[in-house]
Amino acid sequence: MGKIIAISNQKGGVGKTTTSVNLASSLSYLGKRVLLVDVDHQANATTYMGINRANLKQTVANLFLDDTPPQSLIQKAESVDVDVLPARFELAHVESTLINKDNKDFILSNALETIREQYDYILIDCPPSLGIITINALVAADSVIIPVQCEFLAMDGLTQLLNTIRIIQNKQKYNNKTLKIEGVLLTMLDTRSNIGYEVIDEVKTYFKEKVFKTVIPRNVKCAVAPSFGLPVTEYSPRSKGSLSYQRLAKEMVSAIE
Repeated sequence: MGKIIAISNQKGGVGKTTTSVNLASSLSYLGKRVLLVDVDHQANATTYMGINRANLKQTVANLFLDDTPPQSLIQKAESVDVDVLPARFELAHVESTLINKDNKDFILSNALETIREQYDYILIDCPPSLGIITINALVAADSVIIPVQCEFLAMDGLTQLLNTIRIIQNKQKYNNKTLKIEGVLLTMLDTRSNIGYEVIDEVKTYFKEKVFKTVIPRNVKCAVAPSFGLPVTEYSPRSKGSLSYQRLAKEMVSAIE
């Protein structure tokens, strides 16, 4: 049975989408069956995987709005062997529609359970917020990866996320699931600056063994790759960013399996 992992941090610009896309790609290199679920209305993960959003007739928004089965929404990434449940701007309007809907926090969970066995890993790229869509992602997930940027105020807002995780754990009791922290991922490390290493020490002091050994460096190839509709693992396979995400995939798989 596949494992569902949400990549979440309500703080923007910490590398959630970059991590989602390149971890999905790196897991596929290890022979894993991977589905990437884009639930961010900015739909960057969809674009990063080379999918033209303008050509999409339906997206993950339809899953929330009219219970469209996920099987009919899935697209194939162009460059890597990864399936994608794509998003588009329509997703921005979904939360207001769901406010009064019964069972609104379990929509994504119920949908993904119908296809869980088809994949080894289902990764959910979450929006930079703690709204209904993110709650859905966390309720659906078995675990969460928390990207933390190696810069000043990195820990800012994490308390709120951890409180949300505790709330989700209570909700999940109805599904006999328990949301765990898969790991805290340190991202965008500038090796020329002391502040990055100070943040690493601070995060490790707080989260201890939950911090991944792999640290993702700040890398220009990671920034450029999306403009080509490619994961950095495809755009520049031997770059520091690419190799780091491939190490992360191996570290995660070895810990799980």
